[in-house]
Amino acid sequence: MSKEMLNALDALEAEKGISKEIVIEALEAALVSAYKRHYGQAQNVEVDFDNKKGNIHVYAVKEVTEEVMDSQLEVSLKEAMEVNKAYELGDKIRFEVTPKDFGRIAAQTAKQVILQRVREAERNIIYNEFSAYENDIMQGIVERQDRRYIYVNLGKIEAVLSKQDQMPNEFYQPHDRIKVYVSRVENTSKGPQVFVSRSHPDLLKRLFEQEIPEVYDGIVEIVSIAREAGDRSKVSVRSTDSNIDPVGTCVGPKGQRVQAIVNELKGENMDIVEWNEDPAIFISNALNPAQVVDVIFDPNNSKACTVVVPDYQLSLAIGKRGQNARLAAKLTGFKIDIKPESEMEEYYAQQAQQETPAEEEHDEAIVTSDMTADDYENVEFEEQVAENEEQV
Repeated sequence: MSKEMLNALDALEAEKGISKEIVIEALEAALVSAYKRHYGQAQNVEVDFDNKKGNIHVYAVKEVTEEVMDSQLEVSLKEAMEVNKAYELGDKIRFEVTPKDFGRIAAQTAKQVILQRVREAERNIIYNEFSAYENDIMQGIVERQDRRYIYVNLGKIEAVLSKQDQMPNEFYQPHDRIKVYVSRVENTSKGPQVFVSRSHPDLLKRLFEQEIPEVYDGIVEIVSIAREAGDRSKVSVRSTDSNIDPVGTCVGPKGQRVQAIVNELKGENMDIVEWNEDPAIFISNALNPAQVVDVIFDPNNSKACTVVVPDYQLSLAIGKRGQNARLAAKLTGFKIDIKPESEMEEYYAQQAQQETPAEEEHDEAIVTSDMTADDYENVEFEEQVAENEEQV
């Protein structure tokens, strides 16, 4: 048994990468429990495993006392000194109590410990492997589904796609190949669990990186994403190279690049707009395809504005069920109130009046003056005469 045990530990270390010392430590703890289960719980025992010969020894640990109250835990000073005269009160002495049939118990326990450690090691390997894919994209195969989840085979593990992470109106069949975003990886008592999503905004970002080399290389950057999964999304982009058009680069020749992403998302509409450091320009771009006449920022709220559009473009700017305005607000981070030009005429008139008060006051002063041009000349002459007299 001892030789088999050592061989098993060597194989475990070589094939699974599980340290022999870790297994021996776990084995000794398990053997203590096994001994107490078969020979009494009241004892204080230790188990030593000889990692060179494979032998197992069980020791009862007793404390040296003046008067023995519990023979299973204590030994008198007199008895202790018969073993070794150097012992003193309070010392701990180990007495070997290895049962003759303990080899059978040890073999069963060792088998259980090794299997447990193998399972734990495999779980850790899978957990570490898939943790590296967290916040990234993977391709899987739909295996099965129930009322709550769709289970996606990612190779070594079955990932969970919950209802809220599914795209509305998207139906999955067994053996369908789909790309999913790994949103979370957990190491539970039942083993690693991988949670994936088809509705996460960052799925869109990863698809752009896959399909558009300039995005992957960082030449074109995705600044923000507003997504209503399965229906429509807006993506703002900017270029780190002034010679590269970020929107055109993402769309691709004849729309081929963006169309590949749309196809993966089952026809989800995609608006790609250029980011601009000027909020007014960025908001105008975000409301594409509507035309914007003016953007008026709220003086009391730095993240709120009124957007003025031509009357005939109002419904286009707002969008179906308010979707275009809603996505533009998410994309830019501004609260957007859209108004037609006809409703803003009074506002512009008030603004015009506020801009010219000084001119009106000056004109009024000139009109109400009773002095003529000759009067002004006489005043200047009299002032000059007075100055000359003072000099004399």
